[in-house]
Amino acid sequence: MISRATEDYLKTIYLLSESGGRVSTSSLAEKLDCSAASVTNMLQKLASLKLVSYQPYQGVRLTEPGERVALEVIRHHRLIELYLKEVLGYSWDKVHEEAEKLEHVISDEFAERIDKALGHPTHDPHGHPIPTKDGSLRSDQLPTLWEIPEATDVIVTRVNDHDPSVLRYLDSLGIYPQVRIAVLAKAPFNGPLEVLVETVPRSLSEELARQIFVTIE
Repeated sequence: MISRATEDYLKTIYLLSESGGRVSTSSLAEKLDCSAASVTNMLQKLASLKLVSYQPYQGVRLTEPGERVALEVIRHHRLIELYLKEVLGYSWDKVHEEAEKLEHVISDEFAERIDKALGHPTHDPHGHPIPTKDGSLRSDQLPTLWEIPEATDVIVTRVNDHDPSVLRYLDSLGIYPQVRIAVLAKAPFNGPLEVLVETVPRSLSEELARQIFVTIE
C-alpha cells in the first residue's frame, strides 16, 4: 500500500520534471515545504522501492513504476477538480485544495465513474490535461502571455492553479481557458501588458501574465 506522502512526492517530482531533466532536492524541499534532510531521507526510501532513480547531488527522476503512480494521482486530482466545478458548483479557485485531499482516497473505479459522468474530459478547469486511463499524458510546452509579441492574437490554454487569489483575480478579468486575448502593447521596464480580453481592455502585470499559458491563433 503506497502512502499519501509517497504519492505526494511522486506527483511533485513528475510535475517539476515536466520542463525536462532531473529534479533537485532543493526544488522538492521548496515545493513540499519541508527540509532538505527530510527530502533526502524520503528519496532514499523511494529509491529502495524502485520508484525513483536517485543519486546524491545529481537530482532525482521517476522510474517507470513511479511515473505510473504519479500519473494515476494526477488523473484522480484533475478529474476531481472538474467534477467539483461542473457538478457540485465549486468555483475554480477552491477545487485544487479539495482535490489535494481527495486524490489519495478515491479508487480507480470511482475515478472511472467520474470520467464517464463528465463525458471523458481531456482537461481540468484550469486547462491542464488529464492523464488517460492507460497512463499517457500530453503536456505541451506553451509560452506565457508575457512572452507574446505585440499585435498578436492568442487563445488562453491553461493557467497556474496553485494560488486561489490569482484565480479569483483572473475570474474578475474574465480570463479562462479558451478565451481570446489580443496583445496590444508592453510598457518597458516590466510592463504593464496592455491587452484586449475578448473586447475588454485590461492591464496585466508581468507576474500575472507569466501565469497565463497561451496558444497563438
